[in-house]
Order: sequence, then C-alpha cells, then structure tokens
Amino acid sequence: MKKLSTLLFLTFLTIATHAQIANDVMIGGGFDLLKTDNDGLFSKAQLGGEVNYFVSRTLTGTGGLEVWTDEKLSFVVGGRWYPSDLLFVRARGLIGVNDFSVGAGWSKPITDNLRFEAIGDFYFRLDFSARVGLAYVIRRKK
Repeated sequence: MKKLSTLLFLTFLTIATHAQIANDVMIGGGFDLLKTDNDGLFSKAQLGGEVNYFVSRTLTGTGGLEVWTDEKLSFVVGGRWYPSDLLFVRARGLIGVNDFSVGAGWSKPITDNLRFEAIGDFYFRLDFSARVGLAYVIRRKK
C-alpha cells in the first residue's frame, strides 16, 4: 500500500509541462520485445509505464511501474540523461524484484508531443532486454 501511495503522489506531483525543457513531463509506456530470461515465445511478458519529470533540459527524474505476466509487480525509481535530443542513458532501481538496470535509448518524435522509443537495458541479474514504446510530452505553459 505504501508503494502505491508513493506512486500516486509522484504522478500527481508531476502533472504540468514541454519535452527537454526544465519542468516538462513525459509519460510513457512500453513492452519488452526481447529479454534473455524468457524461456519460450509468449510464455512471459514484461510491460512498463513511467513518468519522467525534466529537472533540466538534459536530466529527468523517473517514477513508474513494471508488470510481468507471471504476477510480479515492481515500482521503478531512476533517471535519464539526454546527451542529445534523440539519445538518452537511463538508470533505474526496480523495487519489488530487487534489481537495478542501466540502459540507453533512442527517441524519435512522431508529432510535437508524441515520441517512439527504443531502449536496451542491462540488469544486474545478468539479463538484457530490448524494449519499444511510446511517450507523450506534456508541455510547460509559457
């Protein structure tokens, strides 16, 4: 219950704002196309959703959830660093499955507010995943 309350607090705290400008918010979701710990095709799926708050043009704070079809649930806390508008590096702690991931991604704008993302993550449990998803930017009011 405490994890859910924290997630709701972070979600409501960050509703305001434009991508890669301080105080903007980006809400996204994705799923793993490939993960090294999957034994069979469609035997297990991993889905995730995140809220990224832009602290500056290049740094975000991240909060979210990861869900597995085998009934695991994990709260995610981390951040992203954008060395350019299209590339980012991220680090995330997964509270609930007690793991940590470091990865890199590519973000392709579809419209002014909508982006396609492709991400590769390495997990400390010696797994690798390739993820795709969509992200929507809530632009800051000027």
